[in-house]
Amino acid sequence: MKEEFIKLLSSTEREGVEEIINFLEKTDFYKAPASTRYHGNYEGGLLEHSLKVYEILKEKVKTCVIDINAQEDTIILVALLHDICKANYYKVDYRNAKNERGEWEKVPYYTVDDTIPYGHGEKSVMMITEYVKLTSEEKYCIRWHMGFTEPKELYGTISIAYKKYPLALLLHEADLEATYFYNV
Repeated sequence: MKEEFIKLLSSTEREGVEEIINFLEKTDFYKAPASTRYHGNYEGGLLEHSLKVYEILKEKVKTCVIDINAQEDTIILVALLHDICKANYYKVDYRNAKNERGEWEKVPYYTVDDTIPYGHGEKSVMMITEYVKLTSEEKYCIRWHMGFTEPKELYGTISIAYKKYPLALLLHEADLEATYFYNV
């Protein structure tokens, strides 16, 4: 999966993409979970989730009832990097739990260690733009990929963003589908 991810990202031929790939190599991105308990909460879950979001988003763009007119490099960038903020975000901790024999033992679990508390979508945009110049559409897609899981005070803003950039709504839907239909 890692090779596929790097091949896709490299295919965008965007200036700075090799630097972001080098950055990811120095993080736990390829081994990190996608979440602590909701989806992909296992080693490599984030990588698997990112690739699944790309696969779904590409199909959604192709079959959308309106013409999205998104470039392939945009689809790749927003899908594969929407959760880059989760690199170096989780850590393994231990808790006591009973095993099958009813005996207590220490078991590993993922917990959050947010050393850069800058939000979610906005943090991903910030991290990417340190390496790659994003279009406005790409920034909006990544910023608002969490959709209506954002605080309700932002719903009006999200609606405006989705009307202006329909690809942002499709990215949100692809993220949800990868999470709930495929559990990655």
